[in-house]
Amino acid sequence: MDRITNIFAAKKPLVIFTSVGYPTEEQCEKAVCAAIDKGADIIELGVPFSDPMADGPVIAAASQVALQGGMTLNKVIAFAARIRARYPKVGLILFSYMNPLLHLGYENVCAQLAAAGVDGILPVDLPLEEREELLAPARKHGLHIIPLVSPLTPEERVAQIVEGMTGFVYYINVAGVTGARNELPPDVAEHIAMIKRHTSLPVAAGFGIASAEAAHAAATAADGVISGSGFVKATSESVEAAAEFTAELLRGIK
Repeated sequence: MDRITNIFAAKKPLVIFTSVGYPTEEQCEKAVCAAIDKGADIIELGVPFSDPMADGPVIAAASQVALQGGMTLNKVIAFAARIRARYPKVGLILFSYMNPLLHLGYENVCAQLAAAGVDGILPVDLPLEEREELLAPARKHGLHIIPLVSPLTPEERVAQIVEGMTGFVYYINVAGVTGARNELPPDVAEHIAMIKRHTSLPVAAGFGIASAEAAHAAATAADGVISGSGFVKATSESVEAAAEFTAELLRGIK
């Protein structure tokens, strides 16, 4: 089995999103390493983008800071390679809007990601109808394409989105943008059960998870827990805050 499959087979993993390069590349890298040392299982490496339409204010602002600091897709790939060299068992997913991928070219990007030890790509704004263009080179280089499903996705389209996919399914807990919330919607478990009627892949729940309580609620319903805005905010405070935030979420999951 591959790394991602092994991770989900062993436990309900904690997936941490980071906006690479925020607040600085050095602090971001130290925070990611601290999160992994605390027990984070999979890292989503967010590629900063100038128009992050699905991201709430925390991640959108982080993207702007990272871009102003000179972060690029090539630098994110180099960042991933350093993390892989240090942590051979952690899962690494590139989280990117399509524009940066198109700019470098799908074949080129997939080859570089595979060489860096990245496990897959989560293409935020890639329509199902255009997925094959990226899916073919990704499969050639052994990369997962992680599908996204939201509470507003009709069941018929869910079945189409997850068909033939590998790795895991990212379930968006809430309709809207990323950001910490006090509680998860009551129908999360119902939606995840619906997704599972159409795939044997594990389903990880993200958006709005920034406390032990929210992590526990998500872990009760899903096969994995994803946190982004909360970790990005903690990283901006200090490496120690990022480590403690990770530990808090893990306490909730366990």
